[in-house]
Amino acid sequence: MKVLLEACAYDVRDFTSCGDFIEQFDGDPRACLLLDLHLPVMSGLEFMERYRKALNGMPVIMVTGRGDAATAARARDAGVSIVLEKPFDEDVLLDEIHRLLPQKEPVPVAP
Repeated sequence: MKVLLEACAYDVRDFTSCGDFIEQFDGDPRACLLLDLHLPVMSGLEFMERYRKALNGMPVIMVTGRGDAATAARARDAGVSIVLEKPFDEDVLLDEIHRLLPQKEPVPVAP
């Protein structure tokens, strides 16, 4: 996903853990968080339930390979903007990011 997003001119930062993200998050209003449901130490749902307010309204896309309706509802209640079940089409991810993020200036593509 990182390679895809960088190829689409997005500035992508990845973090080794939820804790690292919270320590380094700068509050950029142009940001969108791509979060997996199943993470070591703290699940994506636990992260959202604990840190939702700290995200200050940042849109969150949660991805999962083992989702169900109850988990999706809990994720939405925790502030997740959309839940995508893997495998998902790359265009779906890009469409959701484009919909959630403020419009940015087009980046010129080198010939």
